[in-house]
Amino acid sequence: MNSMIGGGDFLSAIRPEARSAPESGIVEVVNHGRLKQGLIPLWVGEGDLPTPDFIIRAAEKSLADGETFYTWQRGVPELREAIAQYHTALYGQDFSPDRFFVTGSGMQSVQIAVRLVAGPGDELVIPTPAWPNFAAAIGIAGAKAVCVAMDLSEGRFSLDLDKLAAAITPRTRALVINSPANPTGWTATREELSALLALARKHGIWIIADEIYGRFVYDGQKRAASFHDVMDAQDRVLFVQTFSKNWAMTGWRIGWLEAPAELGQVIENLIQYSTSGSPVFVQRAATAAMVEGEPFVAEQIARATEGRRIIAEGLKATNKVSLAAPAGAFYQFFSVDGRSDSRALAIELVDRANVGLAPGTAFGPGGETGLRLCFARKSSDLTETVARLQKALGEA
Repeated sequence: MNSMIGGGDFLSAIRPEARSAPESGIVEVVNHGRLKQGLIPLWVGEGDLPTPDFIIRAAEKSLADGETFYTWQRGVPELREAIAQYHTALYGQDFSPDRFFVTGSGMQSVQIAVRLVAGPGDELVIPTPAWPNFAAAIGIAGAKAVCVAMDLSEGRFSLDLDKLAAAITPRTRALVINSPANPTGWTATREELSALLALARKHGIWIIADEIYGRFVYDGQKRAASFHDVMDAQDRVLFVQTFSKNWAMTGWRIGWLEAPAELGQVIENLIQYSTSGSPVFVQRAATAAMVEGEPFVAEQIARATEGRRIIAEGLKATNKVSLAAPAGAFYQFFSVDGRSDSRALAIELVDRANVGLAPGTAFGPGGETGLRLCFARKSSDLTETVARLQKALGEA
């Protein structure tokens, strides 16, 4: 075989944006423990319920009907209409299907949103701890994620708007706001969202809003406060969304992006040059989720509410952790007294407690000492988790 010109130094020959894409600190722990018998896996953001039958049947019918061809890049009309009707019912406003674009996952929605507003030399500001894929998507686009650590007191996180404002520079193109937040459960009030929107308006920048966990709130309300409650038609807000959480469809890889309708052709182009659209049978499943899925969403929320109680009470009983029960999402973020290296602690708890948790080091500044536990699981698993953690932490 002829040797290649330039030799085989492959890493130095690729783009730095690709080379510097970070390894997942969560996956590192998952790989450490994925083969352990009897391990309770609470390290990733999904529940333990499989996709319900009515969603699966819609996909099966689509396949049986031969819907295996290319389709609308923006999404089949029936799904876009269903998403619009879902929003109309949830937010009490009229929504046009022209605002919604079906994507091959919430992650693709994030990537498209970033591509729409930022590129090399630009900055996006993110309150942290935050889902690490935000910063990674920004970096891959050649831009820079500017992390602003949230304030932490007695296990509860809060957003300092003055610190956030101080991080905005002439290079800033967007604020990335996740509420309810992964991993902390922080949930913005309507007043905080208004203040964030005012800040974006003042600087002429976008907001990329991740409200994926908006249905998982624990104050008796139907949903969390949303930028939809405070924005005007001219405001620069992009909403990233997914079917993964509400409808137990993490493996289906389908989401949507909400954006001003005038961006439609641009977004269609970006979809065309990445995935060329989502499979029709998956879109039929997603349509069924939208149209028939409210009872299942209610079941998910009820299970998470009970899971939140079990975990918060059980961890507090150890007298060795700092935490506050989250206002939203389905994660408990907590730190263990006297333990500052959450990566080492997460691996240790895999080995000693047979429980898989995500290390706070994966979520950026402000999260280094914490652990994230997903409580969207059946009560018996969570009760056993508490018992194992109480024993392991008691022996530490």
